[in-house]
Amino acid sequence: MRGIDELISVDDPAWPELEDLFAASAVPIEVLTADRSESRRCLLQMQVTARSVLGAMALNCGGLALDDGWVRVFAGGSGEDGGSLPSLAQVNAFPAHFDPAWQPANGLVVGHDVLGGVFALNGHDPEALGRPGVPGQMTYFAPDTLEWEAMEMGHSAWISWMLSGRLEKFYEGLRWPGWREEVASLSFSQGISVIPFVWSQEAQADLAATSRRAVPMREVLGLAADFALQMGSVDPGFLGAV
Repeated sequence: MRGIDELISVDDPAWPELEDLFAASAVPIEVLTADRSESRRCLLQMQVTARSVLGAMALNCGGLALDDGWVRVFAGGSGEDGGSLPSLAQVNAFPAHFDPAWQPANGLVVGHDVLGGVFALNGHDPEALGRPGVPGQMTYFAPDTLEWEAMEMGHSAWISWMLSGRLEKFYEGLRWPGWREEVASLSFSQGISVIPFVWSQEAQADLAATSRRAVPMREVLGLAADFALQMGSVDPGFLGAV
């Protein structure tokens, strides 16, 4: 086990390169200020150093809001207020105090989108959970299919991929005219409920004609998990505590 000072004090931290990446982002980005105590709790429990992108983000920022908040990337947490972004520790239900034996059984949830999509890092045995990909690889729980999809990249590459402008293609068919304005009005504790549901034939035929409203993000995630089970898919498992 490494102590917090050892995890922080590295010769080549990733944060300066990340700051350059943020500055050159092809999508609107908000870099949130980190909660110092939460950021250290995240780093210590994950046992990753500030040399990694995951560790550098957990230590140095509260998270990212991309495309006016369409995607929320979790890191050190930006405070206790319901309108701020929770930390990796809060989203993944880390132990209140460091536990060297604890691991996130279902992988590490590292991001959400407003429709209930979930970005997660695979754990040590994704196959046992019915998830695609290999250990340490990014996966995505898609709200339009209610299934996990392999992204074939690690966390660092995922951050670069999102900032490159590829989100527009990734979300093709899941965005409607005026989506940016609707999303920008949300707090970080809210998502968007779409009726008929985004996985339905009606919504996929004409997403612009759906009824949409802001609801708690936990409601969006809960409905997605419930319908995934009802439709006979594999249990999506833990989607993050928000």
